[in-house]
Amino acid sequence: MRKSYCGLPIKDEHEIDTELVSSVLSRLHGGKAPDVAGLTAEHLVNSHPSISVVQLVLCKLFKIIMNRICVPSGFKHGYLVPIPKMRYLRGKSLSCDDFRGIAISHIISKVFEHCILDRFQTLFLSCDSQFGFKKGTGCRNAIYTVPNIVDKCIKGEHQR
Repeated sequence: MRKSYCGLPIKDEHEIDTELVSSVLSRLHGGKAPDVAGLTAEHLVNSHPSISVVQLVLCKLFKIIMNRICVPSGFKHGYLVPIPKMRYLRGKSLSCDDFRGIAISHIISKVFEHCILDRFQTLFLSCDSQFGFKKGTGCRNAIYTVPNIVDKCIKGEHQR
């Protein structure tokens, strides 16, 4: 059964259309580093009006990806840019821990990712006790929650 499983059928509300692609393109942030192919968001957003077929072509590409259940190999390539964590680095010998890596991926894959997130966001649910990789939560929430749960467990108030 697992070999033939391909997920839930795509409903009409999950369909990627040119309107969605256009909306995603309009929300892209400029001024970012170019991808592996040298493309930036500005290339897509500020293209000549005669190239308005960009949305149509991207829409068709994304539909093919969804139907074939196969992501182009170019979407899997990117590069890391080391960004210093601290503001003032003078007089200090640097180590790998002083940098965080920013992954630069293909701009077309980012557009596809945003289309997927827009259409399938309601299906991407997680447990309330998850804090990482979840919008609106993070370390502060975990730092607050964990001691409270530990205290309740020690007092015998916590139920599984």
